[in-house]
Amino acid sequence: MKNLSSAEIRQMFLDFFQSKGHTIEPSASLIPVNDPTLLWVNSGVATLKKYFDGSVIPKNPRITNAQKCIRTNDIENVGRTARHQTFFEMLGNFSVGDYFKKEVIPWALEFLTGEEWLDMDIDKLYITTYPKDTETQKLWQEAGVDPSHIYKVEDNFWDIGEGPCGPDSEIFFDRGQSFNNLSEDDPESYPGGENERYLEVWNIVFSELNHLPSGKYVEQPHKNIDTGMGLERLVSVIQGTKTNFETDLFKPIIDQVEKLSDGRKYDTSDADDISFKIIADHVRTVSFAVGDGALPSNEGRGYVIRRLIRRAVLNGKKLGIDGPFLYKLVPIVGSIMESYYPEVSQQQEFIAKSIQQEEKRFSDTLNDGLELLNGVIEDLHKKNEKVIDGESAFKLYDTYGFPLELTVEYAHDENLNVDEDGFKENMELQRERARKARGDLQSMGMQDETLMEIKTDSEFVGYDQDEVTATLKDIIVNDEIVDTATSVTGKAQLIFDKTPFYAEMGGQVADIGNIYDQNNNQVAEVLDVQHAPNGQNIHLVNVVSELDVNQKYVLKIDTDFREKVRHNHTATHLLDQALRDVVGPRTHQAGSLVEPGYLRFDFNSNEGLTDGQISQLEKIVNEKIWASIPVVTEVLPIEEAKKKKGAIAMFSEKYGDVVRVVEVDDYSTEFCGGTHARNTSELGLFKITSESAVGSGIRRIDAVTGEEAFEYLNDNLKLLETSATNMKVNQLKEVPNRAAQLVDEIKQLKRDNQNLKVQLTAQKSNEVFDNVEDINGLKIIATVIAADDMSTLRQLADKWKSENSSDILVLGAGSDGKANLVVAVGKDAQAKGLKAGDLIKQISSEIKGGGGGRPDMAQAGGKDPAGLTKALQKAKDIIKNS
Repeated sequence: MKNLSSAEIRQMFLDFFQSKGHTIEPSASLIPVNDPTLLWVNSGVATLKKYFDGSVIPKNPRITNAQKCIRTNDIENVGRTARHQTFFEMLGNFSVGDYFKKEVIPWALEFLTGEEWLDMDIDKLYITTYPKDTETQKLWQEAGVDPSHIYKVEDNFWDIGEGPCGPDSEIFFDRGQSFNNLSEDDPESYPGGENERYLEVWNIVFSELNHLPSGKYVEQPHKNIDTGMGLERLVSVIQGTKTNFETDLFKPIIDQVEKLSDGRKYDTSDADDISFKIIADHVRTVSFAVGDGALPSNEGRGYVIRRLIRRAVLNGKKLGIDGPFLYKLVPIVGSIMESYYPEVSQQQEFIAKSIQQEEKRFSDTLNDGLELLNGVIEDLHKKNEKVIDGESAFKLYDTYGFPLELTVEYAHDENLNVDEDGFKENMELQRERARKARGDLQSMGMQDETLMEIKTDSEFVGYDQDEVTATLKDIIVNDEIVDTATSVTGKAQLIFDKTPFYAEMGGQVADIGNIYDQNNNQVAEVLDVQHAPNGQNIHLVNVVSELDVNQKYVLKIDTDFREKVRHNHTATHLLDQALRDVVGPRTHQAGSLVEPGYLRFDFNSNEGLTDGQISQLEKIVNEKIWASIPVVTEVLPIEEAKKKKGAIAMFSEKYGDVVRVVEVDDYSTEFCGGTHARNTSELGLFKITSESAVGSGIRRIDAVTGEEAFEYLNDNLKLLETSATNMKVNQLKEVPNRAAQLVDEIKQLKRDNQNLKVQLTAQKSNEVFDNVEDINGLKIIATVIAADDMSTLRQLADKWKSENSSDILVLGAGSDGKANLVVAVGKDAQAKGLKAGDLIKQISSEIKGGGGGRPDMAQAGGKDPAGLTKALQKAKDIIKNS
């Protein structure tokens, strides 16, 4: 077996399958595009679904890739096992209806054992197959695998529910008994068992069936091959390491962590090795995730990043590393992966800064979490209880980023246990909520054989023409090809040899319009246009009159609809560049929608735009409109477009060898297949109507142009005029000053009202402070008063403190279904162990609420005013028994 680096192995895999006629597909972003079923790209096939479900036919049915992936469903295992990672690379070769078992099985063996390639010993390879898949078993034997090395395992069937599925075959490498964590005669010590000796390196899925919603399995019209080989595992085998973490993909990171620690050394036999592994894994994940545009936040992908950073920081503390350190490891991650993923090194400064900011932010949260944990432990000791409940443990995990094992460690130090089953229940409830939020989404659609088989040539001519005479080539009704459609048919799908109708793509909505016969009679209304699997524009129509294949028809788009869409599309290009100018060069598009009535533009940012930035964006775009700049389109080879034009690729698009470039002077140059204004002056006017957050690290701008922009401004002007009339000002320019005056007047009225409350409170204090009880040698004032809010109770507590009216004050007030409590404790009472914060926590349950505070002052709110009397009595009982 050859001695190779991880970079050499990755490239060798791609070179091998390129030599077998495969096209190398570049690794896609970790952030899925148009796939709501996934939070992250989590497999090599995830970005190729459109080919496998038949919605798009690839130019080459043979594809190979090295795809970066993230999986966090079993994060707790990272560091504790030899192979679990949250970030990993999946090497794959794929056949979309081309080759099948008899080709892929010999190829797999050739790559693994061929002298030109990995040169593994074939006697160390073991194969698992689906028991009923005798063809695969025979092909492995014919390729040269010893029959005794071929196992039949029921689990070798890949099925994720509805959609493509089929038997699979896994390849295992025997690393020898010295690597095993089990005895040789253990029942699990076999290829496919839970052991460390036989390591799975490759899985080949023979996607030959469709799993129907009814539960039935039927043959797929096109059989596919989908394989996955984990690079980290393969490198571990080639480099002969005990775990993935000693390979050249991780070891340089671990070496640097050793230097940052307080003298700890990485040793797989030592408990500290878990922390080293967690840090090395998590810094790879967050470096790539941030580089692909995801930023730390409280939801979605941002929450995953935040959690990983916090988990790494906590494990850094275990190694004696205080303060931010994770960001210092980003350059090492970049250098390890640079040969195939230069983006980390290219964005090193931004990635490191983003991680460092999150580390600093966590230092405050960490202290809050420790305070909560210490409070829980203190309460348990007082109650003489021994178990931290699952809800508290989960809150520490979910809100403050404490891994369960860290809470368990703290608990053990205090001779306490943790309700781990309760923690898991809370975890499952959260996962269930997340599943419901995603909805019932299908991971991969089933192939539409009818559309996949249509190979008709169809040309889009709508860049230059709004109306054409074209021949109807195909009619599809209820997924069947027919020769005629009538008004009785209702909906139908049509393909013409040419069309002016734009098919929805790149955020631009499809054209609408009508189809006429040669006598100018309407025969169909075009409702929508999409791309068929083989690329044709397929028109969804409502049939008005008879349509026949091979007949000529006149296709007319709704030109008013198209004009407005064109203007808004050009505005998105201007806005895209303006955002880079105003917010920063790393700002990029994260999605768009171009409708005739408005445009929507999503971009990556954790911070909202200021009013000044919004005004600046509007100014830049409008200046380009008023400058009457020609909008020029040009078709160029993609590499020429990148080099000569410096064109920017728009979000979510895949580009062929030849691309269409849209230029607005030297200001904006982008790849784009959409329709655009001929001159920026056609847009007339640009106005941003809203800016908001729509997800983790993603902001959204809604804007309008032309007539809609005028109407928006005019409507707002009318509102301003109405406000001026109501404020009794003569000129619109006086409205802001008058509004400020009214705000000041309201503030003064509120202050006057508060002063009156203070005077009433002073009067109340005389009767409240006269009612003193003696309990256990302490003077106690405990009473319920009439008060609307907490501020009155706090004012009385401040007055009590200045007058030294008693040792302890407990006040309650309730109104409108709300209850408030204030507890104040003097120094003498504190000396006897009584603290306001402790008292308030114990009595607030009576009002169905909670609270806290300092030893001398604390407050609580609740939902049950009827419980105030019980709360006061409970406070007296606690004081009495103290």
